[in-house]
Amino acid sequence: MASSSGLSVTELAGSVGFILAVLVEVGAVLGNGTLLVVVLRTPDLQDAFYLAHLCVVDLLAAASIMPLGLLAAPPGLGSVPLDPSSCRAARFLSAALLPACTLGVAALGLARYRLIVHPLRPGARPAPALVLTAVWSAAALLGALSLLGPPPAPPPAPARCSVLAGGLGPFRPLWAMLAFALPALLLLAAYGSIFLVARRAALRPPRGTRPRSDSLDSRLSFLPSLRPRLPGGKAALAPALAVGQFAACWLPYACACLAPAARAAAAEAAVTWVAYSAFAAHPFLYGLLQRPVRLALGRLTRGVLPRAPKACTPQAWDLRTLLQRLQGLCKDPALGPSEAPEQNRELAGQSPRVSEAT
Repeated sequence: MASSSGLSVTELAGSVGFILAVLVEVGAVLGNGTLLVVVLRTPDLQDAFYLAHLCVVDLLAAASIMPLGLLAAPPGLGSVPLDPSSCRAARFLSAALLPACTLGVAALGLARYRLIVHPLRPGARPAPALVLTAVWSAAALLGALSLLGPPPAPPPAPARCSVLAGGLGPFRPLWAMLAFALPALLLLAAYGSIFLVARRAALRPPRGTRPRSDSLDSRLSFLPSLRPRLPGGKAALAPALAVGQFAACWLPYACACLAPAARAAAAEAAVTWVAYSAFAAHPFLYGLLQRPVRLALGRLTRGVLPRAPKACTPQAWDLRTLLQRLQGLCKDPALGPSEAPEQNRELAGQSPRVSEAT
């Protein structure tokens, strides 16, 4: 009885994990696809190049390593064995796309830092193509480290095709430092500077303030608010969400990379799919939370959806409005030459009566 109950709990956990993994996969594809269409249709966004790059990386991950995780990752999902060549390909893709994603997020944060803190110094901004070339060069280098690890086991043995379960061998700490620690420090420095600038701007008194009067209302208006408020709280929301999402999704995976291989393999499925959830969170965090992206998405949605016919509102008949309409009909060039003078004479004859009636 105990063994059957334990088996049922394991099967239930595997089924719930499979459903959550499918939801993450669908959210990553739909969210990144929609954001990519919005960015491509709105090229005047300030950080459009970095946003499009992040969407492309997330879509590549959703099309390659996430389906492999659904098919070959434990527990309960490893029903499809992989041959050694496919296992090496899965290792390389995982070891290359994850750093490409984290370094792309760091590049996006640095670009927004330069746009906010140094908006009038365009010469200090490197070209986006140069930055993303450096990102992909580092990702390819880190992916090549996975090829130096131990060879995969033959198909009868359980396939360990991930970075955590022996995919990098002795290079796992180096890969974790370059793939997670470096982007985390860059992101923290960028958004920390943005928060400090926003807080300093919130604490600065507004220009052109009026001199203080001696009235009671003026004295009460200068009293401190009863509700505590953090200066620059609204501006601190986006940096806090960006840094918090990065830490929540990638910190467990980085810690598992630094742990021994046996413990990392035991927690492989959980920390891997927590990290993969970042692919589904990026469109909402870096897309929908930004006001220009929301406005562009609203314009595109209104252009695609059919417009409802406008209802005619009844207008109240006023004497002045009626006279203006009649004069407009008299001046209409569509009228014949014989009809216009007659209507003018009729209006000229009716105008004294109208004025008398008024």
